[in-house]
Amino acid sequence: MSSSSNASLLTRPTVPFAEAAWHAGLPNPYYTKRSHYELREWLLKWVADNLMDIADEWEDSSDEEQRKALFQKFVDAGFMLPFALGVKIPERFYKMAGGLKLPGNVEPSDIMLDELNRCASNGLVMGNYGGTAYGAGPIVHFASPELQERILPDILTGKKRICLAITEPNAGSDVANVSTTAKLSADGKYYVVNGLKKWITNGIWSDYFTTAVRTSGKPGEHKGISFLVIPRTKGVSTKAMKMQSAGSGTTIFEMDDVHVPVENLVGKEGEGFKYIRMTIVYVALRFARGDIEDATNHANRRVVFGKKLIEQPVVRHQLAHMAREVEALQAWTESLVFQQSKMTIEQSNVLTGGSAALLKAHSTIVLANVVREAGLLLGGMGLTKGGAGARIERIYREVNALMTPGGARDVMLDAGIKQAIKTIRIDPSKL
Repeated sequence: MSSSSNASLLTRPTVPFAEAAWHAGLPNPYYTKRSHYELREWLLKWVADNLMDIADEWEDSSDEEQRKALFQKFVDAGFMLPFALGVKIPERFYKMAGGLKLPGNVEPSDIMLDELNRCASNGLVMGNYGGTAYGAGPIVHFASPELQERILPDILTGKKRICLAITEPNAGSDVANVSTTAKLSADGKYYVVNGLKKWITNGIWSDYFTTAVRTSGKPGEHKGISFLVIPRTKGVSTKAMKMQSAGSGTTIFEMDDVHVPVENLVGKEGEGFKYIRMTIVYVALRFARGDIEDATNHANRRVVFGKKLIEQPVVRHQLAHMAREVEALQAWTESLVFQQSKMTIEQSNVLTGGSAALLKAHSTIVLANVVREAGLLLGGMGLTKGGAGARIERIYREVNALMTPGGARDVMLDAGIKQAIKTIRIDPSKL
């Protein structure tokens, strides 16, 4: 069935460029299945019912019962499987989750992250999404079947939580500088882990930490970095951090002679560096569209000097620049995701790594431009928590919280070009 024939399923946008073109029923080469449209509509309602009105409250709340209750809603909705596995979910993982699937058994996709971030609170979404998505991903793709069977069922059913622990005080965008050590015990049964991780999303609530450790080599070398799944056990301590982007459980995670079974190694020793992934671009794209929506709605309401703002050419000019940047970002995002969906993991890591780094940087640059212009259009309301400018004000505070994690902007720009130069002559069929 074509995308255009599915258009009748859609809640159509009322603001231009506030949504991707396919949301308005226009043909799209990627979103062609009925399930894409059904999932989007279901998520639109779920977010409206559960997230839209609590973003500011979530940022300021220390109510643990409220946090647990919302996380359980994410679990009950069937989100843990697609959070952990992305779009393609083999049947054996459904079995691990007790057969739980999304409503109507529709297939998951990147539509999920786009719609969840409609609430314009990275802290709220990442507080319930980030740990599972980043922490379980390496286990799903690279761990042994034994490790998967031992850990994933509790993660996929929400009984346990997990996070990804890579960043250190001296190893942020430069992941090769990881200095946390994992030394094999004399009997070969354990790794003894020592080190400090910082800015770890969801760490304060996690039962497991998928941790980048150095099993050989020295800081600054890509080789020798491995992934270990470290349980919350003796020698593990965590401390919550107060962050600009609140609500995501950002944590200092310290390991002091922690004994971790060798069976908890993810993949092979020394190959952890190539397993690191990110999804920040989806968040930036949805945030930018939310800025356009709220700024346009305000321009249609606000009367200044006897005219609505939207009647002023300079205002329309601002909106046009916002729209052209967001539509270009959408096209690049869809193109790259399509390429990756047609490749093996190894091909994708090698051949699209540079583009992914550039896209991550570009998406946050676009967002910074768009939210700045949206805030200026709203004037004082763009600086006010609550009311018509609530999403714009919240997004404005979170721009740097997207631009820095997962690889700082300037590091990603340089890394992207270096990777592209390095891989341009590689034949995909040879990988």
